[in-house]
Amino acid sequence: MTLARTWSVGLAGVHGAVVEVEVDMSAGVPGVVLVGLPDAVVRQSVDRVRAAVVNTGGRWPLRRITIGLSPASMPKQGSGFDLALAMAVLAADGAVPAEAVGRLVLLGELGLDGSVRAVRGVLPAVLAAARAGHRTVVVPTGNAEEAALVDGVEVLAAGTLAELVAHVGGVAALPRHTRRPLPPAAPGPDLGDVVGQTVGRRAVEVAAAGGHHLFLTGPPGAGKTMLAERLPGLLPELDEQAALEVTAIHSVAGTLPPDAPLVTRPTFEAPHHSATMASLVGGGSGVIRPGALCRAHRGVLFLDEAPEFPRAVLDTLRQPLERGQVTISRASGAATFPCRTQLVLAANPCPCASAAGDAACTCSALERRRYRSRLSGPLLDRIDLRVDLPAVTRAAWLEAGSVPEPTAVVAGRVHQARAAAAARLHGTGLTLNSHVPGRLLRDRWSPPRPALALVERALERGALSVRGYDRVLRVAWTLADLAGRTVPGADDVAEALGMRLQRVAA
Repeated sequence: MTLARTWSVGLAGVHGAVVEVEVDMSAGVPGVVLVGLPDAVVRQSVDRVRAAVVNTGGRWPLRRITIGLSPASMPKQGSGFDLALAMAVLAADGAVPAEAVGRLVLLGELGLDGSVRAVRGVLPAVLAAARAGHRTVVVPTGNAEEAALVDGVEVLAAGTLAELVAHVGGVAALPRHTRRPLPPAAPGPDLGDVVGQTVGRRAVEVAAAGGHHLFLTGPPGAGKTMLAERLPGLLPELDEQAALEVTAIHSVAGTLPPDAPLVTRPTFEAPHHSATMASLVGGGSGVIRPGALCRAHRGVLFLDEAPEFPRAVLDTLRQPLERGQVTISRASGAATFPCRTQLVLAANPCPCASAAGDAACTCSALERRRYRSRLSGPLLDRIDLRVDLPAVTRAAWLEAGSVPEPTAVVAGRVHQARAAAAARLHGTGLTLNSHVPGRLLRDRWSPPRPALALVERALERGALSVRGYDRVLRVAWTLADLAGRTVPGADDVAEALGMRLQRVAA
């Protein structure tokens, strides 16, 4: 037989599309022609495939070989097509049954010795194959646990090309991989470690209950980083759909832990302030990869020393934070990644960051203004909670009469508050107060008019924008949910307004 086909999957972001791999052999000068918009990695796969076939005892056909990747208009990127190319060539040459090869979806990179190596993006690729109606996929052994997360698909794990050839030829079947029980998640940092920061602990609890963005300012050692690191522990575990979304992103990014194929806990990303725009939001010169913002989907993105980030980099967060997704466009195509993330910013009051406070500050007024101006007004307007953390006093540090509440206790209140919000928002497709559109919030869930007097005065005198007004109402609802009230009162609105209008830096 001179014509054979098999299947693989191409990725654009976290979305996959099934690719038909066709091989035709004809008389003529021996050589290989690869068509279908392959990138440099896919074009080089011909040499890898030839060496792998020969080194596993096979014969490379000395004929004119035409390889087509369909749909031809979709760019093909990465080394995951190697296994499909090799099997299609062998089937067209008659070395393996073409009918058996045509029923498989093949994913994996080939080494020159014929070993099958793990690749990125196996989970979204298998999900795409399942949606297209395919029921059997062959993946590298290192990706088998990840692929087995998809229900209704038979996963065959191949360690070498020779094993796959023996399976297709009916000599020795590859074992079907079954999903193993997930190991228990390791406990994260405990909120009980934070001493003497009543305001900060309250802000983190409110942020977790309503999904609000948070900005912490304070001197070094006030506990900004400690509080941010403990926020993911207050969030509930991811449901099945959310876990698959987050796992797919980390699979494409290549950051999926080998011992934890499914991400079940909210993630925590803390890039350094020297991070580029591509590393924070996503991008790349070749394959478009998700950045820290996307890897923190359903989790927390923490930007410590936020004013030290380039302003242009920070401003790229504005639109994704509103929409919950980011689209990265290149000449070769575009990729869309979800990024429903909780943003936590942390900053010192001034560049010198004196732990002794304003009395020991050596910064001039101009230096302070320049430092504060690195965070643009439109970005800060999207932050629901702005909290000043005082320096921890010696008395609070040495106090032994009270033990701070641990994460488990606070997480229980967060769970109850989220359940109350979800029940109230039932039927709208929303579950968190921070996601409620402003118009819907004002029309259906506006607090009583007397409770709004303080926030309306702030709007009149220009201390709040209209967006800020809506965000104060969202936080007020979260405070009411935490307190077990059905409607926010004047105290809830006042506390929400105070958390928004606290000074950003002094």
